[in-house]
Amino acid sequence: MAGAGARKLAAAAWAIAASVCATGLATAESINADRSQTERLERWQAARSGQLKLPLPGTPDTAKLMTRLTEAGLALGAPTLIRIFKAESELEVWIKKDRSFTLFATYPVCYWSGSLGPKLREGDRQTPEGFYTVTEDLLHHGDRWRRSLDIGYPNIFDRVNGRSGSLILVHGGCDSSGCFAMTNAVNSEIYDLVAGALRGASHVPIQVFPFRMTDANMLASAASPWTQFWRDLKDGYDSFERTRLPPQVSVCSKRYRVRDASPFERELAGVELCEQDRDSIPDHLEQANRVPTKHAKAERQAPKCSLARASCRKWAALRDRKLASRTVAGRVTASKRSAVR
Repeated sequence: MAGAGARKLAAAAWAIAASVCATGLATAESINADRSQTERLERWQAARSGQLKLPLPGTPDTAKLMTRLTEAGLALGAPTLIRIFKAESELEVWIKKDRSFTLFATYPVCYWSGSLGPKLREGDRQTPEGFYTVTEDLLHHGDRWRRSLDIGYPNIFDRVNGRSGSLILVHGGCDSSGCFAMTNAVNSEIYDLVAGALRGASHVPIQVFPFRMTDANMLASAASPWTQFWRDLKDGYDSFERTRLPPQVSVCSKRYRVRDASPFERELAGVELCEQDRDSIPDHLEQANRVPTKHAKAERQAPKCSLARASCRKWAALRDRKLASRTVAGRVTASKRSAVR
């Protein structure tokens, strides 16, 4: 009995210690999240008043892109992957070298709106979380941000779960209502890297996480209503950490499912939908899942920049040649998309 009693006391002591540890981690995580929010609000306010000092601390030398690539043994146009961590306000660019991806650069995110957790509906001004894909048709050219990346929200997972929204970008500046604002110089470099990669690949994965998905951070966030969703995201995070290859991501039973990639596989597809979920996309979101025909693509809205500008004429000519020569695989945005995010 004495032995059993000792074991019970030891178990109780361990449980108390674990609870104290978890409470401490949760407090630390909360402090870090509050600090991150304070810092990005300070950057946003400084940008609005014209007092934002650029480049932001930790920004690579964007004037020496090709030099940095060469020094790292990397090539512009190689397969590329982007990871975004909201709590840390960081965006990573990974580029393939030999049979795996290597970290090329980490950039500070100047501003993102909303809080930790996924985007749910049009107009909530929340930045998304999940596994997204940029194709050539999602190289965005609009009124304000003519060179930016549409991350492809809502993706299949979002549509299956009834989530709505549009035009979620990685763009310049330091203001956002659902996008990731990177400052102009950083955004230009990221755009060039992704556009270069898309000359030889069908897509560039963009993985958006609430924070770095370490065991400690997950434990600290255990009380969140998004814990299960974040665990599924962590599967993708862990897969890439193990293999340094973008995992194959599927949506089954309205949840992300992840499979490790092999270095001997050809380029993996974007996020795929399991057969049993194919009838679960709400009717009002089904249109976003259809791939337009070549004829429909040719009828898309012309760019909104002025054709009196040489840069716009060059872009329009390149677009028209591509539309005439081949059909780009992947989801294509509609010709008219809402600016409400």
